[in-house]
Parts: sequence; C-alpha cells; structure tokens
Amino acid sequence: MRKFDTKVQHLKYKVLREVAKQAWQDTLYDNLLNISKIIVPGNEPTMRCCVYKERAILDQRVKMAMGGDKENPNPIEVLDIACDECPVGGYEVTNACRGCLAHRCEDVCRFGAISFDHNYVAHIDKSKCKECGACAKVCPYTAIVNRVRPCQNACKINAISMNESKAAQIDNEKCISCGACVYQCPFGAITDKSYILNVIDMIKKSRAGKDYKIYAIVAPSISSQFRYAKLGQVISGIKALGFHTVVEAALGADMVAAAESKELAEKGFLTSSCCPAFVSYIEKNFPDLKPYISHNLSPMATISKYIKDTTPNAKIVFIGPCTAKKAEVQKENVKPYVDSVLTFEELQALFDSVDLDITTLGEDVLDNASYFGRIFARCGGLADAVAEGLKEQGLDDFELKPISCDGIEECKIALLKKSKGKIDANFIEGMACTGGCIGGAGCLTHGEKNKAEVDKYGREAFEKTISDAISILK
Repeated sequence: MRKFDTKVQHLKYKVLREVAKQAWQDTLYDNLLNISKIIVPGNEPTMRCCVYKERAILDQRVKMAMGGDKENPNPIEVLDIACDECPVGGYEVTNACRGCLAHRCEDVCRFGAISFDHNYVAHIDKSKCKECGACAKVCPYTAIVNRVRPCQNACKINAISMNESKAAQIDNEKCISCGACVYQCPFGAITDKSYILNVIDMIKKSRAGKDYKIYAIVAPSISSQFRYAKLGQVISGIKALGFHTVVEAALGADMVAAAESKELAEKGFLTSSCCPAFVSYIEKNFPDLKPYISHNLSPMATISKYIKDTTPNAKIVFIGPCTAKKAEVQKENVKPYVDSVLTFEELQALFDSVDLDITTLGEDVLDNASYFGRIFARCGGLADAVAEGLKEQGLDDFELKPISCDGIEECKIALLKKSKGKIDANFIEGMACTGGCIGGAGCLTHGEKNKAEVDKYGREAFEKTISDAISILK
C-alpha cells in the first residue's frame, strides 16, 4: 500500500528521512553537501532539466528539513529556485477563439487590452490587462480562460502573489499557515519547515540520561493515517523511537468540549478555538470578532498544559496533520506547554530513519479519550461534542445553533454574516482545511475514507462520555 498521496510528498519524505538518519548518527553537518547526491545519485536528472539544478533545489529542501529561515516566523516558505515551471497565469485566449465578428471581448474591455491579428483571432496585452475577467464572461465560445497557478488557486485568502522573478511569494500578514498551497503545489516549491532535528535532539538527550520524559500528543486524525499498519503498531513505533508515553490530543478535546460548552452557555455566542488557522484568520481579517473566539486553548495546548502542570520535567511533542500547529506553538500562551511539532509525514520519516518497520511490532493501545473527543478530527465533530457537553452538564435549556464550516471559504462566509448581523447561529465551528483535520497538509493521505476511519476510531473509545474521559484527570 502506498504511504503517500503524491510523488512530491515522497520526495519531501526522502529528504526528511536522510536528514534524520544523519542526525541520529551525529554526521549531519559533515554530510550536508552529500545529502542531495545520496537522494539523486549519478549525473542523470530525475525531475528537472539538469542534475545540478535538481541538487540545488534539494539543498533548499534540506535547509527546510533543518528548520528553514529562522528569521521567518511563518512555517510555510517558498523555495524560489524550485518555483519556475508554472506559467505566469492570468487571462489567455485559447485556440477555441473563432475570430467572430461580434468582438464582445473587445467591447467589454475598459483597458484596451484586446486586439486582433490578421485572422481576427483575439490576443490579450498582458501589460494592459487588469485581470478583471470581463472578456471571459462575454466570450460565446468560452475561448478566454484564466490560468491560475495551483498555489494561488489553493490559497483562498489571497496570501500568495508573484514577485518580480515570477516566483510565488507569501504575504505573512495574510497567511494563516494552513498549508493548502503546500499540498497543492505540483513541484513542491512551497513547503513547511520541519523541527524534526529538535525532536531527535530531545530524544537523544533523554536517552543520555537527561532528567525529563518526552510525551507524544497524537491528533485523533492519526486513526486515518499509516494505513499499511495497525494503529496500535503506530503507537508502539512512537514509543520505540524514545517517547515515554503517547497521549491522545482527543483527551484535550474532551476537556475543551466540556469547558467550551459551558462558556458558550454563559456568553451566548462563540467561535471555536481548536483550529489555529481559523483563529488566525479571524484575528487577521475580522478583528471585531476576536472577543467571540473561545478563550479555551486548543486540545493540543490544553492536554499539554495539564501534563506540564502535573508532571515535572515533561517535554511535549505534538504529532498531527497540521502545519498551522507549527505557528500556534510560537504563541506566548502556548509556547510554555508544547516543545515541538511533527506532522505525520515527519513521523514516517522518523520511523524509516532508524529502519523501524512498525508492521513487525506488537499493538499498544490508546484509551484516554471519548468518542466525542476523537471526532474533533473531522468537520462537524466539535459541534457534536459541544452539544454533548451541554447535555452532560445539565445545560439543555441552552438552544445550540451551530454552523460547521468545512474549509476556509465556508468560514469566511459565516464570519461575514456574523459581522453584518445576518446569521442565525450561536456557535461557529471553523475548520480551515476541507474535511477538517483529516484534510491537513501534513497528512500522508487525504480523502473521504479518512472520515470513516475517524468515526470508526471514535466508536471504539473505551470512555463513552466526555465526563467519563475527563474524570481521570481530577
């Protein structure tokens, strides 16, 4: 069974795996210049025009695997040298143009950008075109199309533009670090920086006698990943890497559901705080709605805070599908509780960097959370959990009217309606990724099957209620 959706993911994984392998052996900095040659041996290119450019791009990928630009707080970065294969884009006339007599495209263009050759075929002057799309709308042959770059098409908040060299550039003032562009770029020219070296360093120090225990907090969407093995084997694999304990972030979700339902009943209206990209989107685009963001930390930060408060010298590593978590852990109210973040892609690279075949391991168990905490992984799960939280706490008289927003575009619509006072809802569940966390950029696989796997995982929970799950914490 394939471990990844795309070959771009597989290439990224190979770089991460090699960087991790050298880091375990304390030979990384001695072999930095050789990593690209290890991945592309010989003198024949496998992806680009020449092997030298291919290796130059791989060197940039190695830098990202080592943490990227330390001065850039955004975990998403563009590899400039790799971003040169997409067409410039914009409105173009295709060969479907019939050279008609109507010339509606010319008539509707207010900028004089349309002209015709000797065959009466239309042409667009890019220096004059304002990308308004009026010509495309009136063409009877739909011969004028908008060539949008995959990254720009993926970014629904318009945080990506082109620089003078026609390479993509990210506006950090707009970007919410959701990673949609990372997953959709067909050349892997946009990627998330990795903190895999930080995690390896923690594990090595722990093995050497450093007085702390490393906890892995795993997102509930892990149940839909690593399909070539059993979930219990994945948990065993994490412990085999050197983690002391594996805890479900879903237990933090149970804690959040209980607290958030109570907060909602008290305040009358809330937006969720679980998805860091959604929270960032509100902060950057709807500042007037910031007071409505739930004051609860995310499930990741909530359970991490509990562990740090009750366990001396604990170190916390979150493992999940989310690139935005790498931005969240930089926040002042989260930084004390979470020491590092790994995606599922990076976890796979860690397994293979030490030649750990998890399919040969026995099955460990996760039994911390309830069904309701586990279904936070998919869109609608949080709203269901809040409804359960209201019920269990005897707050049934509060009428819950939720909107579950599947993807950042739906989030935008709901927030716009709220800002204009035109929404008949009192709770907005926002998921920046389509499908929820199971659609995160750091997933190994994406698709509808992931939702079914999460629901199945939820039904297998030993704890059947939120109250039962969080009772062990008292």
